[in-house]
Amino acid sequence: MSQNELSALKNQIDQEKAILVYFYNDDCPPCIALRPKVEQLMVHFFPRMKLEFINSKDKPLIPAAFNVYANPALLIFFEGKEFKRFSKYISIKELEDAIYKYYTILFEDS
Repeated sequence: MSQNELSALKNQIDQEKAILVYFYNDDCPPCIALRPKVEQLMVHFFPRMKLEFINSKDKPLIPAAFNVYANPALLIFFEGKEFKRFSKYISIKELEDAIYKYYTILFEDS
């Protein structure tokens, strides 16, 4: 993992209106089971929100920089600011509810 990758992610968070960063590793069954559900949620309900996947096992310094020490972990950012985070046991409905209001406000005029 290079400092450039961490800087690139931080820049992307600053540049995007809305981004969800999904921390996972391939040895984590909940990570594997949750990923397609999160992808479907983004495609169907929040298509303008960027979705970024970070493999915590391959790039451990990136999750550490965000104080993420368990997988799966989902961090939601709106306009460069961390809005909410979910870790370990994640309900798709709770995730949808957390994003919906702010996503709608942010993109209603666009």
